[in-house]
Amino acid sequence: MAEPRLAVRRKSRSSSERKRSRAPAQPVAASSPVARKRASPGGEGAPAEAPCSNDSEEDLFGDYDSFYGNDSLIAQVDDTEHKYLQGKDVDGTAAGEIVLGNLQPGVHQKEQDNFSASRNVLKGDREEGACQVCDSDPAGGNPELTESALDDLPSSQLLYFEKMDELSAVSRTSALSKGRDERVNSFSDKIRDPLTFYAGAEHRNRPEHRPTDSSSHSKCVLFKSESLKDHLKSAMTGNARAQTLQVSKTKQLQEAVLSEEIFVARKAIESSSLDRGPFYGLPSKVKDLFRQLRGIETLYEWQHDCLMLESLQQRKNLIYSLPTGGGKTLVAEIIILQELLCRQKDVLVILPYVAIVQEKVRGLSSFGIELGFLVEEYAGSKGRFPPIKRRVKKSLYIATIEKGHALVNSLIETERIDDLGLVVVDELHMLGEGSRGAVLEITLAKILYTSKKTQIIGMSATLNNVGDLQKFLQAEYYANNFRPVELKEYIKIRDTIYAVDSKTENGFAFSRLLNFKYSSNLEKADPDHIIALVTEVIPKYSCLIFCPTKKNCENVASMVCKYLKKEFRVHKEKEKEDLIKNLKSIGNGTVCPVLKQTIPFGIAYHHSGLTNDERKSIEEAYSAGVLCVLACTATLAAGVNLPARRVILRAPYVGNDFLKKNQYKQMAGRAGRAGIDSAGESILIVQEKDKHLVQDLVHSPLENCYSNLLQELTKGIQSLLLSLVGLKIAVTHEEVDNFMCCTLLGVQQQLLSKEKSLSEIIKDGLENLIEKGLLKGRISEKDHNSKSTLTITPLGKATYKGSIDLAYCNILYRDLKKGLEGLVLESNLHLLYLSTPYDMTSTCSPDWMIYLRQFNQLSAAEQKVADIVGVPESFITKKASGQAIRKNVDDAVVNRFYLTFVLYALLKETNIWSVSEKFNLSRGYVQNLISSAASFASCLLHFCEELEEFWVYKALLIELTKQLTYCVKTELIPLMEVAGVLEARAKQLYNAGYKTLAHLANANPETLVRMIEHLSRRQAKQIVSSAKMLLSEKAEALQEEVEELLKVPTDIPGTH
Repeated sequence: MAEPRLAVRRKSRSSSERKRSRAPAQPVAASSPVARKRASPGGEGAPAEAPCSNDSEEDLFGDYDSFYGNDSLIAQVDDTEHKYLQGKDVDGTAAGEIVLGNLQPGVHQKEQDNFSASRNVLKGDREEGACQVCDSDPAGGNPELTESALDDLPSSQLLYFEKMDELSAVSRTSALSKGRDERVNSFSDKIRDPLTFYAGAEHRNRPEHRPTDSSSHSKCVLFKSESLKDHLKSAMTGNARAQTLQVSKTKQLQEAVLSEEIFVARKAIESSSLDRGPFYGLPSKVKDLFRQLRGIETLYEWQHDCLMLESLQQRKNLIYSLPTGGGKTLVAEIIILQELLCRQKDVLVILPYVAIVQEKVRGLSSFGIELGFLVEEYAGSKGRFPPIKRRVKKSLYIATIEKGHALVNSLIETERIDDLGLVVVDELHMLGEGSRGAVLEITLAKILYTSKKTQIIGMSATLNNVGDLQKFLQAEYYANNFRPVELKEYIKIRDTIYAVDSKTENGFAFSRLLNFKYSSNLEKADPDHIIALVTEVIPKYSCLIFCPTKKNCENVASMVCKYLKKEFRVHKEKEKEDLIKNLKSIGNGTVCPVLKQTIPFGIAYHHSGLTNDERKSIEEAYSAGVLCVLACTATLAAGVNLPARRVILRAPYVGNDFLKKNQYKQMAGRAGRAGIDSAGESILIVQEKDKHLVQDLVHSPLENCYSNLLQELTKGIQSLLLSLVGLKIAVTHEEVDNFMCCTLLGVQQQLLSKEKSLSEIIKDGLENLIEKGLLKGRISEKDHNSKSTLTITPLGKATYKGSIDLAYCNILYRDLKKGLEGLVLESNLHLLYLSTPYDMTSTCSPDWMIYLRQFNQLSAAEQKVADIVGVPESFITKKASGQAIRKNVDDAVVNRFYLTFVLYALLKETNIWSVSEKFNLSRGYVQNLISSAASFASCLLHFCEELEEFWVYKALLIELTKQLTYCVKTELIPLMEVAGVLEARAKQLYNAGYKTLAHLANANPETLVRMIEHLSRRQAKQIVSSAKMLLSEKAEALQEEVEELLKVPTDIPGTH
């Protein structure tokens, strides 16, 4: 696509520049004086943003050249007029030539160059309704000259013209009412086009054109005798007196550029034209933002090709696949912005993990602030259901898989699913991964079935059976093997490195021997030669070491730093010390001993055992080059983008399971950083016993993606059937059958349901839901296509609206019902027990001595809670002393109450470090517990909202959800609502005086960098943008509420 030429306005230019000419622009629609004033002269391009200036210091006309100040121009006009009035015998055409010839050198080329759109609009005005003395005008043959004189006008001039338009409209109405056929030019047209008026004067005064009406004749005489110089002076005086808009001229022009380019792009997209505007149908400002915020100057060729695909122009669904690091995200973001700005529709982006959602919210908030759309986070306990219906701004919802499903349900229920113009799914291969894959499949199937206007875009680096996915999503497919940096894959057996080469017989070709002298002690400590592989690239380049387990990550990090030379400590020594101080403040004075030992060497571990704050600090240090080695688990490969020059796979295992091809590709794909490295290397360390397995792994195709609706019964097919009836998408067996044919399971039913037909599986599922009391109705034994209608029960509705796992919905109802009999509110222990997630009890192994110690610290009222839920003190005492247990106690309840103790301690102390030590649990486990509890409390709230009998829980759960979400002192909560601000950062900001959301939204990023330790300029800008976005979103929500309250009902009795 041709790059748009950008014109920059300057206050003064050389005479050679002013004499340049430019072809007239095509007409551009403009609806306001500001838009008319600044429309692009280049047709396809757009003017650049005007340089920022201090408006208070501008003179009356800013950087516009003054007509009145140019004596030579006035003198030329006067002289030409006198010559013209004396030349009665000159015909109209010649007169026009005289005026053109005399005036051309005197008129600044600036008046011809800038802002041609106003010229077109003014010309249009004349053509549509101006009363002209003569139909033909010889000077009109040169529009560039006749219309250029007022191309670049200040706002006051345009306001003056609008006033003149009103006067001329009155005179035209008066003339028409008297039945006159001839047309008289309005005063404003004389001002707009003085040269045209005078050039045609002789022609108009010929007998055949002379008006018969005496009053019209007198007007012509008056016009002819009046000096053009006087008219110009009069016009400029009027301009000076006209009221100037109280808005920055620079800002006016910027906003006008943006609004008009969006308008033009929207029109272009509606016409399905391939050449759609300055930047793929988007304002040129979008390109500038990608340059400023992301450092992206140009697109890769494949990105351009993908964006120009015919299927995208026709709004067909699309799946596209490229290797990791190929630039998939940028294409998706451009398509998202097209939907928000040009088609004016909401967009949903579904991402796999909470951390990635938060990262994306931070990254796109700056775009939202600049381009005028809202970015809303749907992760953990955050998100409104249904979302607020915006009247003006459009919303970009960024959601996890689970929250995305709940959002789609709420839009279908409120009949607003068509407001969703686009759904983008990152990591589409997750359709084949357990319960989360089942939820993703359900979400996409509902969108496909209920909305024909919503486009679906799916992307992934690891797809194989694309045909099934295309059929399911009714999508086109685009694939490319492009990588910005070449990836070289190797395996290491003993001290030999082989290149992966499919052309050789066994798939591997000898590359080199390791050149590193090992002592006998080092050989024992590092039999896999990790130190040799690491020291080849660090500290100049970075390295990732993927380990099978969390413990192995810590061991590898410790081992490597133990045998590194002391000179590695010198590299960025001060920054490393700052990182340790930062981690110490996060841990309230405590730092993990392993990190304290490894960070001075530029090494750290990264896994789910870290707190969110610690993980974020380590990721930022690695990105900044302070850390050059990360020992991490496979989750990092699927999470945040942290590429490296070399990737080492410690073993071909994830946990105890052998590596899958998808996982291998994702980890190896992290090698090579675009714009930094010329190539990336991945090295898989292999033991002799695994050699054949690794040969198969490296050369096998990617795993197929299969539906998980059948494997995940309660979160899969049963959950789907319940919500189909609840949302009235399908309420008979026949309708449910029709829907199921549109799922991935429906596409793959021959492969996945060999024992029973899909219809029989559906029948069994519906009967199970009726048995559980979630649905009402009857399924005919004989006729599977029974027409009898199914309805949802209140419990069923509460279950699907609360996104409660069907395995726990009945026990949850019983627990809440039992709680109503004697809810203990002296502390929040009872409420916390009800909000403790059921699915974490199976992973809990209580330390009975700690359990007994915590139990003994309970008050009398709190011990009553233990009795109510079914955990007797005698049971805990016997367990702690190792005695035999005769009493039958539910282990799930006992484990759940132990987890409640952990949450209770967390809310009192708000310190993950001290609580994890107190209960002998890892920090990551405690962090995961609090996050899961916050999310479950949010689900519980929606569950209770649907059941009147649980009204008492609603107000209590709102506050508890907020406490669990942030788990900090109350004063820090407003700051932690901002994406990217975690507890440690919130404390820094609060102590520096930034105590509210408004403080952050109005902060200067440069001041933040100076006042807050370890805060980069980029992070500061992101925090301010995220705060502005959140503040804007809250203000918009309140405004929507006000407008809804003030809206006059259409069904007021007695008004019809």
